[in-house]
Amino acid sequence: MTTQEFLGKKEYTLHHQTVSESCPSNIALIKYWGKYDNQIPANPSISYTLNHCKTNTTMEFFADEPFSVQTFLAGQEEVKFAEKIEKYFRNIDQYLPWILQGRYIIRTENTFPHSSGIASSASGFGAIAKCLMNLDGSFSGETTGEESLRKASFLARLGSGSACRSLYGGLVVWGESQIKGSCDLFAVPYPNDEIHDIFRSFNDWVLLIHEGQKSVSSTVGHGLMNTNPYAERRFQEARENFGPMKEILANGDLEGFIKLVEHEALTLHAMMMMSDPAFILMQTGTLEVINKIWAFRKETGLPLFFTLDAGANVHLLFPDNGSEEQIKIFIESELLQHTQNNGVVKDVMNF
Repeated sequence: MTTQEFLGKKEYTLHHQTVSESCPSNIALIKYWGKYDNQIPANPSISYTLNHCKTNTTMEFFADEPFSVQTFLAGQEEVKFAEKIEKYFRNIDQYLPWILQGRYIIRTENTFPHSSGIASSASGFGAIAKCLMNLDGSFSGETTGEESLRKASFLARLGSGSACRSLYGGLVVWGESQIKGSCDLFAVPYPNDEIHDIFRSFNDWVLLIHEGQKSVSSTVGHGLMNTNPYAERRFQEARENFGPMKEILANGDLEGFIKLVEHEALTLHAMMMMSDPAFILMQTGTLEVINKIWAFRKETGLPLFFTLDAGANVHLLFPDNGSEEQIKIFIESELLQHTQNNGVVKDVMNF
């Protein structure tokens, strides 16, 4: 499939309209780190979509007024974010030919704390893309459906790469890979009949080790992969990891899943440390938590493990398989002390 498939070709009747949408965040298991022009991923990725950590967005469109965007985050006007959205809208006008023919007021709110290690750009641009496709359907008179959802994923990707994965629930793949139907232009759900039951119900508790601004943004971090001497090998490894991951997901190999997911998380941060200039987003608390998880798992055999986003905070993953109460007690008694303000965001992934 090419971008030509998403060009706007319809007749539109514009009118004042208000739409509201919600979109969850996601956490990658096989990581995406490094990209080409137009938000094309350097390697494929696979993620879990969260259930509770969402962005709720209301978009009001005033037809036939000079193009402008006004944004409010949790009731506070955000001028810089509005400028970012204006630029984004200008970049996607070939796909939505009406998009610059009016004025917007966008009100958005997250159900999770800012700078929590949960990707607000993914849920945020996912919600915006869904709102835009609702407007598109209203102006064109066409009903929404699977094709509209796929285009929303395509548009979300152009705002924030990982946002394209948030348009679907459960396990989601972005980037051309061994998964049938996968594509660099949009995300696709992982084949439901190829997922063992053990992976269908998971907890994701995010320990807020650091709640402030990151020292290096994800945008800058992606850019540094262009000169990273280990980048090409990393991209190849991510592609290769889809083979073992497919087998693991099909046969329910939880031990293999834990090993691969933790390896991917640590590889992401290893790439940061080997960039030029090098940077480290993990903090002392991050390392303390990781070491305690490993010791706990060795001592008890219980399936508590971790993944990391591009930051210091730790996503604690554990299945609903009868052992979760003992794991929760351990988290609250031994791991919360390493957070900045005893902060933890509790989410689940059920599908």
